[in-house]
Amino acid sequence: MHARGLRFRLHRKGLPGRPDLVFPSRKLVVFVHGCFWHQHSGCKRAKLPETRADFWRQKMKANVDRDAAAMGALKDAGWTALVVWECEIGPETLETLYQRISGAPLSC
Repeated sequence: MHARGLRFRLHRKGLPGRPDLVFPSRKLVVFVHGCFWHQHSGCKRAKLPETRADFWRQKMKANVDRDAAAMGALKDAGWTALVVWECEIGPETLETLYQRISGAPLSC
């Protein structure tokens, strides 16, 4: 992103959820979520451990609830928030993300 001219900050403390990438000039943030820790729906990496199932279920529900609250607070503050899932990261995803952030038209 930086090599292509997009300027951002990492993990800005003053924003809800402490986003991974912050593009202040665009009022846009990007969260890079691990599928397990943020419970990516339908992803095989989001499978909970079989031991201490109640603990993990409660822990992951708290993570998901916290994510939703952060996204809502960012939206209320006028920010656009995007989520990139760990299992989806690759050259095509990064290109699409760049085009979405930069405002460039998406190529087919």
